[in-house]
Amino acid sequence: MVKKTRRKMVSIAVMVSVLLVAIDTTIVTTAMPNIVKQLSGLKLISWVFAIYLLTTSVTTPIFGKLADLFGRKSIFIFGVALFVIGSMLSGAAQSMQQLIWFRAFQGIGAGAVMPLTLTIFGDLYTGEERAKMQGLFSSVWGIAGLLGPLAGGLFVDHISWRWIFYINVPVGIAAIGLILVFLHETQIEKTKKNIDYWGAALFTLAMGSLLYVLISGGESYAWNSATIISLFAVAAVFLILFIVVEAKAKEPMLPLSLFKSSVIVASNAVGFMASCVLIGVNVYLPVWIQTLLGHSATSSGLALMPMSFAWPLASTLAGQFMYRVGSKATAVFGAVLITAGSAWLVFIHTGSPYWYFVGIMIVIGFGMGCSSTPLTVLIQSAVGWNMRGAATASNMFSRSLGQTVGIAVFGTVFNNALNKYVQSHIPGGWQGGDISNALMSPGANIPASVLEQLRHGMAQSLHLIFILGFAISIVTLLASFMLPAHSKVLAQQQAD
Repeated sequence: MVKKTRRKMVSIAVMVSVLLVAIDTTIVTTAMPNIVKQLSGLKLISWVFAIYLLTTSVTTPIFGKLADLFGRKSIFIFGVALFVIGSMLSGAAQSMQQLIWFRAFQGIGAGAVMPLTLTIFGDLYTGEERAKMQGLFSSVWGIAGLLGPLAGGLFVDHISWRWIFYINVPVGIAAIGLILVFLHETQIEKTKKNIDYWGAALFTLAMGSLLYVLISGGESYAWNSATIISLFAVAAVFLILFIVVEAKAKEPMLPLSLFKSSVIVASNAVGFMASCVLIGVNVYLPVWIQTLLGHSATSSGLALMPMSFAWPLASTLAGQFMYRVGSKATAVFGAVLITAGSAWLVFIHTGSPYWYFVGIMIVIGFGMGCSSTPLTVLIQSAVGWNMRGAATASNMFSRSLGQTVGIAVFGTVFNNALNKYVQSHIPGGWQGGDISNALMSPGANIPASVLEQLRHGMAQSLHLIFILGFAISIVTLLASFMLPAHSKVLAQQQAD
């Protein structure tokens, strides 16, 4: 007798796993000052986050393809297990170097959890139900954005920062147990699997080199340094080899046929661009609020919080209405809102009221929610079961890559603009990196004329970032018009 999958219990299990992964970034951010105090290594703090992003990005497509070959259940359990082990090791770290390595291990597990959650939803639910589940998926991210800082603060203040990692262990084990008991797959073919080892290795080397360049370029190494140029060359060579191997592989890790689909190409392009805008707003709007308006970190965090409500709300509504008004129309509407929020951001100034920033986050968050749900449903509707994991993972990867590229480009533009302004307007050996510290130190003995110049330089540099973000949002809107019409989506779903 074939056991029947319990959809509700499986959905709970994958949602819990997503919550663990989603909350991990915000909870670690809150605890980092205390971690640095105990483990030292302030200069390595950015790598605690960057290495997690790098390993998650690289492994996402690999796990997506493995799920198509061996089934969702075994690969999902494997990913959660890696994440749990990485959490245990991170909690036990005795130095910043150890923590960075263990975070890398944790990121590998996260690379399986995110795409497979959406893939499992794609398997368990029909098209319209799937759209509604995307809203629930987005709600988990919103909850994580709210709970992460609070939970991190409670653990740090009352127990130990190590418990921000240890808490993942019992919850992760419970999720594994639910999947083991309640998820039963029937579509796995009992044939010999041809694993694309060469494709996976070449992809890892190519993307690892590229992402390392994007993360460390302009920070650890100058963009024109031999190290950065060499890594760019390595990434290009291995990417070309990867494409050659994938064209000949029996079971390619990232099937090139995916990119023949206009649905997948357009959806991934929109996801990539929207993620660029998102990371720019999330990183640089708090800088404006804290350094130019003089608000606290808590105040800037509260300004960002409305996105945690707007995104899941919009995603839920999009899942309910996209089959009435059309997938393309819903995604385009989301892109319009992202563009509108980005345009609003361009017009802020040092005298702008606080509610402007709250409003901007609501508009952009609502746009992201309206955009993300139809994109995922469109991609999963364009392929069959045996390629759904790889297709979903390609979208998750494009979003992750968008954030990585975005923060690298914005960081380079911001630092160059700020340093150029300082060198030409402010005497006395100031460096761009000193400005935020000076502006956030009320007791600093800085002449009023210099302080005003510092504020002007910071505002000018941040405005340049917001203008660039607005330009990218326009490209996002244009890319959304490349999406297929709703009738074509329905036809594809019926064919599947």
